[in-house]
Amino acid sequence: MSEQRPGAPTDLEIYLFDLRGYLHIKNAISKEDLKELNACLDSIPPMKIGEWYGYVHAHQFSPTDGLNLQQIYEAGEPFEKLIDHPSWIEKVCHFVGGADSFDYNHGELFIDECFANLRGPGEAIGLHSGGHTGTKRTQFRFYQGEFHCGQINILMAFNDIGPGDGATMVIPGSHKAHFQHPQFEQHKLTADSANSVDAVEGAVELQMEAGDVLLFVDALSHGSARRTTPGNRRIAVYRYGPSWGMFRHPYQVSPELLARLTPRRRAIVMPHNPMPRVPNLLDE
Repeated sequence: MSEQRPGAPTDLEIYLFDLRGYLHIKNAISKEDLKELNACLDSIPPMKIGEWYGYVHAHQFSPTDGLNLQQIYEAGEPFEKLIDHPSWIEKVCHFVGGADSFDYNHGELFIDECFANLRGPGEAIGLHSGGHTGTKRTQFRFYQGEFHCGQINILMAFNDIGPGDGATMVIPGSHKAHFQHPQFEQHKLTADSANSVDAVEGAVELQMEAGDVLLFVDALSHGSARRTTPGNRRIAVYRYGPSWGMFRHPYQVSPELLARLTPRRRAIVMPHNPMPRVPNLLDE
C-alpha cells in the first residue's frame, strides 16, 4: 500500500487516517508563509455578514460560529499558494481518489469551498456530520485497494490554538459509524443554536500550533470547543473532492484569479473549462 510519490502518505498515516478519520500534520506551513497569510487577513477591513471585499464574501453558518471569509483564495497570493501546497496535496490526492490513477495536474481534483474563519470569545460550532448520515458528498470509502473519499478537509491554524482557544473537536472513528451519537441532538450545529462539542463523550480536542494542519474526511463527526480566551482563533479550511463536484455555495472563481494562477492551481479551482462551440451542420 506504500506510495512513493514525494509528499504521499506513509503507511502509518494511511493506517491512522483509515482508523481515526484524520491526520495532524505538524509544521505544515512555514513561519514565513504564516506571516504573509496573517498580514493578508489583517489587510481585509472589518466586514458585516453578506458584504463583499473584492471577491471575498462575509458569511456564517450560525450567529455564534464566527466570521467566515468565503472564497479566501481570492484574497491574495499567500492564499493561492495553499491550493496545491506540498505539505498536503499528495495526501489529499491519495485519499480523494487513489494515488495510482490520480493526476491533479489534469483537472481530477476540485476545491468546492475555501474560507478563513475568525472566531472570538464565546463562539463555537456545533457537532455535525458522521458516517451514520450516509451523505454521498462527504462519504468515506475504501474499495479494491484505493480510497474514494467525497471530501477531504484541510484545516490550517494561523495562530496557536491551545486550551480555551476553541479548538476543533472530532469523534475519532465516527466516519465509519452506523449509529448516531446519543448526544448528537443536544450538541448539533443548527442555524440558530450556540452549541459546541464540549462534554460530548468520545470527542477529543485537537489543539494545534500555528502552522499545523488537520486533514480529515468530512464524514468524521466534528465541530469545536467554545472559545473562552480573548482574541480570535484564526484558521482556514480548503475542501477538496473529485472534479465532478460542484461549488457548495453559489460562488464562482473570478476571471482575475484564473488568469494569474499556475496551470496546476487553475485545474484544481476550475477543473472543467467550457468547450468552444463549433458550428455544426444545422447551422450551415
